[in-house]
Amino acid sequence: MSRSIMLFSTTLLSLSCALSGCTDNTPALSQNAHTAPNQVPASKVFVNAQVYTVDSKQPWAQAVAIQGNKIVFVGNDDKAKSYIDDNTQVIDLKGKMLLPGFHDVHIHPLESASEVTQVTLPSYASEQEYMDILYEANLQHPGSGWLIGYGHEIATLLEMPSSPLSVLNEAIPDRPVIIMEQTSHSMWVNSKALALAGITQQSADPIGGVLGRDEQGYLNGILYDNAGNQVMELAMRSRPDASEQDYWGLIEYTMPELNKVGITSISDARTYWQRGHLQTWQRVADEDKLTLRVSLGLWAYPQMSDEKQLASLKAMFSRPTDSLLKVDQVKFYMDGILVNSTAAMHEPYNVDWLNLYGNRGLNYFTQARLEKYIKALEPVGFDFNIHGIGDRGIHEALNAVENASNGAARHRITHLEVVDPDDFSRFAKLNVIADAQVAGEFSQPSHWPENIPLIGAQRSQDLVPIKSLQNANATLTLSSDWNVSTFNPFVGISHAISRAPQNITLAQAIAAYTINGAYAMRQEQLVGSIEVGKRADFVVLDKNLFELSAEQIKQTKVVMTLLDGEVIYQAN
Repeated sequence: MSRSIMLFSTTLLSLSCALSGCTDNTPALSQNAHTAPNQVPASKVFVNAQVYTVDSKQPWAQAVAIQGNKIVFVGNDDKAKSYIDDNTQVIDLKGKMLLPGFHDVHIHPLESASEVTQVTLPSYASEQEYMDILYEANLQHPGSGWLIGYGHEIATLLEMPSSPLSVLNEAIPDRPVIIMEQTSHSMWVNSKALALAGITQQSADPIGGVLGRDEQGYLNGILYDNAGNQVMELAMRSRPDASEQDYWGLIEYTMPELNKVGITSISDARTYWQRGHLQTWQRVADEDKLTLRVSLGLWAYPQMSDEKQLASLKAMFSRPTDSLLKVDQVKFYMDGILVNSTAAMHEPYNVDWLNLYGNRGLNYFTQARLEKYIKALEPVGFDFNIHGIGDRGIHEALNAVENASNGAARHRITHLEVVDPDDFSRFAKLNVIADAQVAGEFSQPSHWPENIPLIGAQRSQDLVPIKSLQNANATLTLSSDWNVSTFNPFVGISHAISRAPQNITLAQAIAAYTINGAYAMRQEQLVGSIEVGKRADFVVLDKNLFELSAEQIKQTKVVMTLLDGEVIYQAN
């Protein structure tokens, strides 16, 4: 397989020296080495390694041999000699750790690095500071079209003395402006944006969304969840350069940086197919520039008619065996998020900010509607990636799978912040993958009390209960939700093993990032562990994770990353 970015042609000696700092001496193992009779020599052999295979039949090894893109040997250094001839690259890892490439099965790679965003705001600032930044951004990006931004936290808008709408109108009165909040679950807009979207004082809340209003009932410039999503869709589709900016963000930043931390497979958790995201990914694949295995999660638009959407989704399904790119997942939102009081809860919130019916959050998709999609799309081959944060949203998603699934699908529920303990055992029973993100500081136990004003002390305990789910035999995956959290898997692993009382073992955390992620992407027979016959997707680390503290794991560096037997990242 040829690739045009970040590939390295290395000789036996130069590659070995780059890793271990050797002199001009060829590694001793390659001297007088020979292949056994009828033994096909390997193209690369990694020796003197601490190989953690994530294979229960053979957890540890010293050496790995690959021929082309496949693993042909896993074992000790002595037996590895039989795979070496004069053309074999022998890489002496000098005791470094080798393990399978990491999977991130919930990430937003196009959105998070796209250069279509024209202004980034600080999380918190005064009204005047925001106006100064926005005024300057308007000068730097002149025109009458949409100005698109990102960065604030919702609390800073809610705490403003003035209406957020009036602040944004004063800063930029003559063109539409939309600014995505850090979680992506609300948008800050001005009056020009509201007018273009057809939103007036008389407008009703859209499905899965809320039009923010002040105490007098006037629009305040905050659009929650799908109310904001629809306006952002309008803004993005008005930008003729959006696809090109998405493409270059992916090529120049996202893929190289993911490879740099050892990530070899991802699931795009929100592929906006009406914005051209699918075409952007296909362009990268067609140009042979993919350095990741990718499964796309096509966004299910809540406001779209089911008949039209189902027909469109079915037409886009693709799972070719010979391609790094698959279009075989659908992304659904059951609910919103806790800090907006839009996560779907069994019991009401302790605050009533949005005047939602019953004050128990909202649904993008109801249980009955999700069941309809499961019945229609499972026979095509789709697996669902279901956003569920509140206990009611998670419970309803599990109900939908129980009522409608044929049992062969590999649906997963992601985020899992507040889970009803009665539902822990249902994940394993229903073969629903539990996908969690713990790399963000907000998921740490020290931050749990911040939710007490919203949902009370009892419901604020054990948020993102990965240990409880693991103990209930759920298939657990760990992912990033980048850019909500860092995509660095070592941060996620460090937090996963240290966030008592909801912590898991290091072996469990590694499995969640490797073989379990491969299972979620239907490629566990191909990658996810170091086994003979599998593809050579693996990563070399500067230290053995099993010899480090949780805090030290965060500092781990990747020495080399391989995809399909080719080096896609090598440290300087």
